[in-house]
Amino acid sequence: MMRDAAPLVSVHDLTVRYGEAAVLRDVDLDVAPGEIVTIVGPNGSGKSTLIKAILGGVKHSAGRIERKPGLQIGYVPQRLVLDPTLPMNVERFLSLPHRIPASRAREALERAGVPEIGKRQMAALSGGQFQRALLARAILEEPDLLILDEAAAGLDQPGAAAFYRRIHEVREETGCGVLMISHDLHVVMSASDRVICLNGHVCCAGTPEVVANAPDYRRLFGEGTRGAFALYRHNHDHRHSQDHVQDAAE
Repeated sequence: MMRDAAPLVSVHDLTVRYGEAAVLRDVDLDVAPGEIVTIVGPNGSGKSTLIKAILGGVKHSAGRIERKPGLQIGYVPQRLVLDPTLPMNVERFLSLPHRIPASRAREALERAGVPEIGKRQMAALSGGQFQRALLARAILEEPDLLILDEAAAGLDQPGAAAFYRRIHEVREETGCGVLMISHDLHVVMSASDRVICLNGHVCCAGTPEVVANAPDYRRLFGEGTRGAFALYRHNHDHRHSQDHVQDAAE
């Protein structure tokens, strides 16, 4: 991970309002090349709104978002609804809206960890396979930044763990940065380089170990997440410049 490199995306003092209500206020965030940053927070905390703002789908009322020039983003949504009666196999899905060579589709599916599903109908995929197909589509264009909006929602714990391991492997293979939001605290906390706890504002931020011990995090999620690191923890051979708790002033 190149934590000292110029960020792929930087968010500064971001405020987003829906009418008179401020959904997000004074949010700071950045993602470096090769870094996995996870946003956690309770329902209604503004996680998806932040992602939409970064993607350009929501206008912000204050602050700024800076993107690396020419930034390529791959996006994996929480869900995608397809007509189950539509006959479409996975390779054809990956070719929309522009047809791609079968070799590129196979390579993307290999990277997503599901090389065997190319000829299967989208409607016949399991939940985990469907999300892997979405992941394959997101990495087709060799993105600099991969953004996932609760992409493992609906998967059971082993399925979610396997999905996040694959995200880590994609990062290792491609060097892309990863920004994701999730409710799977027991899995995702241990698969991240840095965690940002959001509740309309940034409550705390830092390595998973730092955030798990932050009073704001423990107040929001309780003591049950103290065992969050038992499932899977990749080895770190680097240090972070933001391994501190950013206590928010209410």
